[in-house]
Amino acid sequence: MAPLLVVLLLALILFGAGFALKALWWIAVVVLVVWLLGFLVRPAGTGGRRGRWYRW
Repeated sequence: MAPLLVVLLLALILFGAGFALKALWWIAVVVLVVWLLGFLVRPAGTGGRRGRWYRW
């Protein structure tokens, strides 16, 4: 009975980790797209220089 529980627990942990990693990949792709779009839509700064689109 114990080996069966260990296998089921391992399968549950791996399934959860796989789902979390897939979600983290999608979040990383969205952040990358927003970061790249920031270079295209930067407002012009003082003196016609293109400034940063973020404040930090």
